[in-house]
Amino acid sequence: MNFAYNTYGKRGLDVVLSLILIVLSLWLVGLILLAYFFTFQFPVLFKQARIGKNNTAFIMYKFRTLLDGPSDDIQKRRFWLGDLLRYFSLDEWPQLWNVLRGDMSLVGPRPLPVAYWPLMNGQQKHRHAVWPGITGWAQVNGRHAIRWDTKFELDLYYVNHISFLFDLKILLLTFGLFLFPRKDRSLEEKKFEGNQPL
Repeated sequence: MNFAYNTYGKRGLDVVLSLILIVLSLWLVGLILLAYFFTFQFPVLFKQARIGKNNTAFIMYKFRTLLDGPSDDIQKRRFWLGDLLRYFSLDEWPQLWNVLRGDMSLVGPRPLPVAYWPLMNGQQKHRHAVWPGITGWAQVNGRHAIRWDTKFELDLYYVNHISFLFDLKILLLTFGLFLFPRKDRSLEEKKFEGNQPL
């Protein structure tokens, strides 16, 4: 059952649900684009190369939530619209396009920057045996508030136990986090520097 879901069902579910979400949220995306336009915050999208399934790189899309500029101080590059989008995780919405393209899944380990690839050991790289996701087991169990070694443990657990019911559970937990968001800690997260114990 899990093999059939992983091979055929998961991709079909991703396409159907992402199309439904895109149609239902068009009005919201329109409001977000208007907010960017009236606040003169361009470009709207942030694009970055990330590690995909089977270690294949792809370009991941997000709504841009930081000002462009030379400053290394992330706090100085914040702006109100970006903070709002991050708080409700709406900055991730453009990744539904990545799902439709086949770069990502709705559920899976979060795609990491390609610069992290040489820093990971062989066991950690096993997280890329499946499609990366918009949400995942690590995201509903602490997200940016947990250590990198814990994230890898949760990602590997997902890879080894992937199933329709597990994906459904993660999607429901994600919906709950969307309705009752917690403090955004994404800008407090330390970069992965390798040599993380498992």
